[in-house]
Amino acid sequence: MTTKKKSPSRDRSDLQTDLHPVPGFTAGGIHGGIKQGGRRDLALIVSDPPARAAGVFTKNHVKAAPVLISQTRVRSGPCKAVLANSGNANACTGDPGLKDAIGLCKRTAQLLGVDEHEVLVASTGGIGKRLPVGRIRASLPRLLERVRPGGLQETAETIRTTDRFPKALWTRGKVGGETVTLCGIAKGAGMIRPDMATMLAFFLTDLKAPTTALRRMLQEGSEQSFNRITVDGDMSTNDTALLLANGRAKNRSAGFGTGEYEAFTNLLFPMMGELAAMMVRDGEGATKEVEIRVRGARSDEEANLLAFQLAHSPLVKTSFYGRDPNWGRLMAALGSAGPWVHPQRIDIFYDRVCLVRNGVGRGGKSEEQARKVLRKAGFTVTIDLHVGSGSARVLTCDLTHDYVSLNASYPS
Repeated sequence: MTTKKKSPSRDRSDLQTDLHPVPGFTAGGIHGGIKQGGRRDLALIVSDPPARAAGVFTKNHVKAAPVLISQTRVRSGPCKAVLANSGNANACTGDPGLKDAIGLCKRTAQLLGVDEHEVLVASTGGIGKRLPVGRIRASLPRLLERVRPGGLQETAETIRTTDRFPKALWTRGKVGGETVTLCGIAKGAGMIRPDMATMLAFFLTDLKAPTTALRRMLQEGSEQSFNRITVDGDMSTNDTALLLANGRAKNRSAGFGTGEYEAFTNLLFPMMGELAAMMVRDGEGATKEVEIRVRGARSDEEANLLAFQLAHSPLVKTSFYGRDPNWGRLMAALGSAGPWVHPQRIDIFYDRVCLVRNGVGRGGKSEEQARKVLRKAGFTVTIDLHVGSGSARVLTCDLTHDYVSLNASYPS
């Protein structure tokens, strides 16, 4: 059989925010001397037995040291542990930063009694400063003592930077006749753009599956979720998403094209979609979550370009914040995106309110109804181009005074 392409926007009613242990995984977080004020900044996830792993990483040509290390190691074999920190990106730190990350992986592996290549690493925070390696190394034994089956929520808290709330979900379902557990934790609020967001995301499961299938499902899920969001249009140096499966569930192997593969992606894809939506909801300074839908384009690719043009536009995003149905900004953005559009065929909707028909504003009552939509915390803007069958959807947020204030004072 073949699997069908699924959207992560499907039913998410089985997702829980209260985390329970995932068989074979332990985790924890402590203050490791990176952030000020004693806040947690150093986390460890351990799998017993070692997990098969898949990863997707930033497409930025400027990659942080942990990305360079993990994207190589994730291809080479099993993963025993993930060492993650917040408060310092370890990006643009040259060979010294690379040696710092490798050394911390090596020390973690020694304490766990495993090969150093079984330890992956992820970092998030300010760019351009080296890690306080001495303080982190001294903290590692204490971190290992903290690792426990119930430590996933603590880990989700530890990896936060400008996030207003932790992002963590848990679910369970039948795969190949066995109960399989899945937990996803993530961070991300700013420097959010496709390929991927400025995010860390870790998906932990006791599923039994080949590495090739894990890579395919993580890539497909990311394209439909993390690569469908934008907060500010800026791409990070540190984006890392990992899927770790240790096989404890002993289900029939979830190879690509099997019913087991489809059953597990029915758990995974909605979780990825909801975590992505949480990042937009938690966008720096954001007050509104907005779904941009473009339909009737000449192709899906052109619809995608047009949707992101609207989702990235400061003028469009500030109109959302100001509760102003300034549809002229949308028309101008569509016309500058590159793909051909016919202005006299364009319809624009705010939720179900048709504000523009055939490229002309309807005014009056329609404009007042659109203002009511814009007062909501979440709404949809739909653009119908009437020139083809292509479509795309993107999640974005408004652009506010708080975004500027936060990023003007973010430490370098």
